[in-house]
Amino acid sequence: MFIDAQFWPFLVAITLLSMSPGVDTLLVIRNTARGGWRDGVATSLAICCGLFVHATVSALGISLILLQSAWAFGLLKLAGAAYLVWLGVASLLAARRGQGLPVAGVQAERQAVPLWRPVREGLLSNVLNPKTVVFYMAFLPQFIAPDDPALAKSLWLAGVHFVVANLWQVAIVVMVGSAGRWLASPAFSRWLNGLTGAVLVGFGIKLALTRPPG
Repeated sequence: MFIDAQFWPFLVAITLLSMSPGVDTLLVIRNTARGGWRDGVATSLAICCGLFVHATVSALGISLILLQSAWAFGLLKLAGAAYLVWLGVASLLAARRGQGLPVAGVQAERQAVPLWRPVREGLLSNVLNPKTVVFYMAFLPQFIAPDDPALAKSLWLAGVHFVVANLWQVAIVVMVGSAGRWLASPAFSRWLNGLTGAVLVGFGIKLALTRPPG
């Protein structure tokens, strides 16, 4: 139905995008190390569910409003930046305390993280990212013909992105999960928390300093 000549270039581009490292990859790695494959998969699914939000607002023109309104874009940008910094500071504090990662099946005495936590972290990190808004607004229309139903085609393309991104991120979950005992090492978990925190704070500051497009 929607598999036309433009689909294959889209598939290649979205696959390369999904495999490029960024906040999503970092969250999947951290949450898998923290709570095992359950948390990693939940984080991946939540991140990718945010794609449907971006596809919908892009098709309905809300993204255009955000891009043309400096204050609206700035508000979304600051919310996303604040959330990334908050995640980063939490990781840095855990590293300072020398807090180990409660890897599933290795440190059973630690209380499991509630499932809603990785879901919330994954979904908000994606939905509050204005760069994804800009990307979907600029990228998706290139693969939607004038006679295509814009919303349906946007959701279809987001669905393809959802599948591709989840396949890649679940592969990361499997790789990280297979190193469970190593990840449970207090020294390594402290290093990972510190690195994750520093990178997330850096992403947040960079996002806060990003100027509105145009």
